[in-house]
Amino acid sequence: MWLRADSRVEPRQAAVVDIGSNSVRLVIYRLDGRAIWTVYNEKSLAGLGRDLPATGRLSSEGIEAALTVLRRFRSLLDGWSGEDVQVVATAAVREAADGPMFMKRVREETGLSVRLLSGEEEAHYAAFGVIAGQPDADGVVGDLGGSSLELVRLDGHAGAADGLSLPLGPFALGAPRPLAMDRTRHAIEAALAPQANRFASREFHAVGGAWRNLALLHMELADYPLRVAHQYEMGRSDALDVARFVARQSKASLQRIEGLSKKRFETLPYAALVLEGVIQALGVKRVTVSAFGLREGLLLDSMAADVRRRDPLIEGCEVLTAARGLSPELGGALEAWIAPAFEKLPALFENHREATLIAAACRLADLGARLHPDHRADVVFEQVLRAPIAGMNHTERAFLASAMFSRHTAASTTPEEATVARVLSPERRQRARALGAAIRLGCDLSGRNPRLLERSSLAIKGERLALTAAPGWEDMLLGEQTAKRAQTLAAVLKLKPELG
Repeated sequence: MWLRADSRVEPRQAAVVDIGSNSVRLVIYRLDGRAIWTVYNEKSLAGLGRDLPATGRLSSEGIEAALTVLRRFRSLLDGWSGEDVQVVATAAVREAADGPMFMKRVREETGLSVRLLSGEEEAHYAAFGVIAGQPDADGVVGDLGGSSLELVRLDGHAGAADGLSLPLGPFALGAPRPLAMDRTRHAIEAALAPQANRFASREFHAVGGAWRNLALLHMELADYPLRVAHQYEMGRSDALDVARFVARQSKASLQRIEGLSKKRFETLPYAALVLEGVIQALGVKRVTVSAFGLREGLLLDSMAADVRRRDPLIEGCEVLTAARGLSPELGGALEAWIAPAFEKLPALFENHREATLIAAACRLADLGARLHPDHRADVVFEQVLRAPIAGMNHTERAFLASAMFSRHTAASTTPEEATVARVLSPERRQRARALGAAIRLGCDLSGRNPRLLERSSLAIKGERLALTAAPGWEDMLLGEQTAKRAQTLAAVLKLKPELG
C-alpha cells in the first residue's frame, strides 16, 4: 500500500551522472520526500558504444567526448557531498574490453568514482524508475539504451523481479549504418523468442529517449493536444503503426519530421524496429511511455522505506503548493472534510483512485493564493495540467487541472476545452467540476483556516447536500458567499442544498 506523508522529510538535492552507451548525462534533482523534481539536465551524445559490435572496444572519439563532458560535470558538482552524487555506467562500459581502462581514466582525470552496473542491476533500477513515476505500474518494463535492452517484470509495489539485458540497442544492431530491415528484424526476433513466455505481458512500459521520441511523433501524427511524454499511452495497433512508419524512413526523411531529436536520426529506425519486435513477441496490448527510468530508480532505491511507500502524486501536489500557498495544513483538513461526502458518489476511476485524486486536489487548493484573482483559474489550470509531478496519467492530469479551475471559478468551460475533452469523459469532467466546487466551498467557508473546517461537515443525504456546523458554530454558515458556494456545488451534483 502506498502511504501518504504524515511528516515532512527535509528536502535535499541529489545528482546522478549516467554514462550510457549513447549519452553521458548529468541530472540534478530536488527530493522533497517522495516527490522527485528535475532541477538541471545536461547530456552529451558521446556515442561510447558506437564501435563496440565491430571492435569490442569503446569508440575512441566517444571516450574523449565523454571525458570532456565528465570534467565539466565534475566542476558543476564541486562542493557536493559524495553521498549526494551517484555516477553509474551501463552496457557499453560493461561489455567493452577497455571498459576498466575507461573507468580508471574517469577516476584519474575527473575524480569521479564510477559504479559499473550489471545487466540485472540496470534492469532493476529501470523498473524502479517506472515505479517512481507510476506507483501502480504493472506488467513489463523495457529500457532501451544505445547498446542494450533491459527487460524486467514488475512485481507490484515491491518493485522489480526477473530481469535481464539483451544486446538489442541500436549500436548492437548495426547503427549508425543504414538499417538493413530484414536482417535486423530477424536478429531482434531471434533474441526475443527465447524470452517470449518469460516476459509475456499486456502492459509494456517503454523507457529511453528513443522511444520517447517515437511517442512524441505519434502525438504529432495523431494531433494529440497534451504534449507530455510521461505516461503517454498507445494501443497495440497505434504503437505498431508509428514504429513501422519510422523504421521505413531514411535519415533524410526523418530530418524533415518536426519534433524529432536531430541527434537520434541514425538510431531511431533501429529503436522503432525493436519496439515492433517487443510488441509482437511479448503479446503487448498497450505501451505506456515513462520519462522516469534508471536515474530515478537509483533515487527511489536510496530513499528510506517509509518514504518510498508514500504516494508521489499527493506529496508532489503538497510540495508544489507549499512554495506558493499560505496554509500548509489546509490540504489535509480539506481532504478530511470533503472525502466522506464524495465517497457516496459512484466510482469513476479504477483501483480506488478517487481517494488519491481527492487527496491530491485538496493539496493543490492553495496553489493560486499568491496569484491575481482575475487570472487564478486559468494560470492554475495550466500549471497543474503540465506540472512535472509523478504518479498520474494523462486522464488524471486533466481531471486535477479541471478541478483546480473550478476551485477558483464557477465557469463551466475550462481553458483548452478540446484537450480536456480528448482525454476526459463527460462524467469525469463533471466530477472534477464538483470536486473543485467543494474545495472552493471549504476554503471560503473556513476562510482557509484548517481548524474551522473541523467545526463543520459536508454530507450527501439522499437527494440533499447537507452543510452543517457544530453546536455553537452555526454562525459559520451565515453570509451570501457561503450560500452561493453551497448552491454551486449542489447544482453540479444535481442535489438540493441544505444549510443548517
